[in-house]
Amino acid sequence: MTEVAAALREAAQRLEGVSDTPRLDAELLMAHALGIERPTLLLDPSRHAVPADFVSLVERRMAHEPVAYIVGYRDFWTIRLAVGPGTLIPRPDSETLIEAAVGHFGEGGPKRVLDLGSGPGTLLLAALAEWPEAYGVGIDESGKAVDWAERNADDLGMGDRAHFRAGDWAVGLEGQFDLILCNPPYIADSEVLMPDVADHEPAGALFAGADGLDDYRRIIPDLPRLLAPGGAAILEIGHRQHMLVRELAEAAGFSVACRQDLGGRDRALLLTRA
Repeated sequence: MTEVAAALREAAQRLEGVSDTPRLDAELLMAHALGIERPTLLLDPSRHAVPADFVSLVERRMAHEPVAYIVGYRDFWTIRLAVGPGTLIPRPDSETLIEAAVGHFGEGGPKRVLDLGSGPGTLLLAALAEWPEAYGVGIDESGKAVDWAERNADDLGMGDRAHFRAGDWAVGLEGQFDLILCNPPYIADSEVLMPDVADHEPAGALFAGADGLDDYRRIIPDLPRLLAPGGAAILEIGHRQHMLVRELAEAAGFSVACRQDLGGRDRALLLTRA
């Protein structure tokens, strides 16, 4: 067994107590320490020596610091997003919203996109990468998140198509959008989260009142004025919230379709004008 392979095995064993993906975490940390991509590492680990700082990176993960914060990025859809403390880390489940948008619009795509609760620019920048002629607006309550989003837009060459600003959902926003994307906080205040999330990611991007629905109650009634004819609003939901959020959407006059994530769980509601 090579030096790197042995170090990866030992790190994965240590991380089993703090991570659901210990081997993946170890590989990502090793690749980061080496300054290479993970596929390059896996192609031939024997070409490399264990970097001096690999152990310290593993120690940070052992303290429940998210891997994305340690390496400074998270891949999402077809793009790479810089992330760090103070912003929500993109999740693979959220790609369900982009998949739903692609299914609705096809290659033609939307022209104007709104991302409510944009975080580091996750959904808006993924949509703009999918449709190069589109442009859009991202709004987040956190100025720190807006800073990350603007950085990501510039890094991806989308600074001229994506405008981010701090705001209270769509309050004061004028105009209509072909596609509205939204991943709001939807966790009940009483729910206990893993330390990786609870101790590191911003609570304001996670929790939404006693039943997790507070922000849906504010967002959904405002969508009719913002959604252009023929457009779609797509909301991420907790996998047990389908019917509760559907009722709010139907009360606002929308037809609703549900999309499931790769795990087969209800994850996104697609709203169109009834």
